[in-house]
Amino acid sequence: MHNIPQLQKIIENAVKETQYPNHPKELYQPIAYLMGLGGKRLRPALLLMATDLFAGDIKKAISPAMAIETFHNFTLMHDDIMDKAPLRRGQPTVHAKWSESVAILAGDVMFVEAFKLMIQVDAHILPKVLSVFNDTAVGVCEGQQIDMNFETASKVTIADYLEMIRLKTAVLLGGALKIGALIGNANIADADKLYDFGLNLGIAFQLQDDILDVYGDPEKFGKQVGGDIISNKKTFLLIKALELADAQTLSELNSYLENHTISPSEKVIAVTAIFNKLNIKTIAEAQMMKYAETSLKALNDIKVKEDRKLILKDFAERLIEREN
Repeated sequence: MHNIPQLQKIIENAVKETQYPNHPKELYQPIAYLMGLGGKRLRPALLLMATDLFAGDIKKAISPAMAIETFHNFTLMHDDIMDKAPLRRGQPTVHAKWSESVAILAGDVMFVEAFKLMIQVDAHILPKVLSVFNDTAVGVCEGQQIDMNFETASKVTIADYLEMIRLKTAVLLGGALKIGALIGNANIADADKLYDFGLNLGIAFQLQDDILDVYGDPEKFGKQVGGDIISNKKTFLLIKALELADAQTLSELNSYLENHTISPSEKVIAVTAIFNKLNIKTIAEAQMMKYAETSLKALNDIKVKEDRKLILKDFAERLIEREN
């Protein structure tokens, strides 16, 4: 079996070898630019891992894996427009480098390119693969809209939040794994279990991301710690704090959320102190581990030799135990 760096290298080489049309250059240059900005290529690597798990032909999985990577980058291109983000992986976003109109149209083409890559699977599994891919694509868009709705919602529950991250983040991991399993000729029962592995791992991953945003080492985390607090983002930690706070603590927390004159560093310190008072980190870690354990149980139930599952177990453990 291949290890994770080997699978990531296969994807990276496929990205570098992809040739886009030269005309109109304003349409295709932004696509090549964004795809070339790098990243860990974990989602397409997961698809390859799933094919490898069932002793399938990795070569047959490269185009579908590239479809997943192209689709993922399409969502990033459009998300950056919606977020008005100036940077992506340390470089100017497409809409900042060209224009919003160019980024919208280039993203549309990326969505089409993803489908062109995905249909390059064997004919006998094409209907099942496209069904998974279509459901995944719709789910990601639904999750993004729900996340946008949260910005103006007066109240968001933990259940609301978990459903949002299931759609926005987790279904793409599950979908990539299930498609890879189908390419590897897995039976439907095992393919569904692998989907559950990815889905629950994706939720655990996002909960860990929420925790690291407040409690991570900034040098290892790779972005500003406390960014979610500064922007009043409705993460698991904030939603749970609002739920558990008594009247006095709730008033104090809301005063920081509504204060536009306090410095960012002071706000982070103050809100983090409230989180600590309410034991929010421990609660969030327990929730994260619940999904991680559910994920690993689904993997354990798949009927393949245990040694073939080790790469996915290692991947899951590294994802959850990461410090960045």
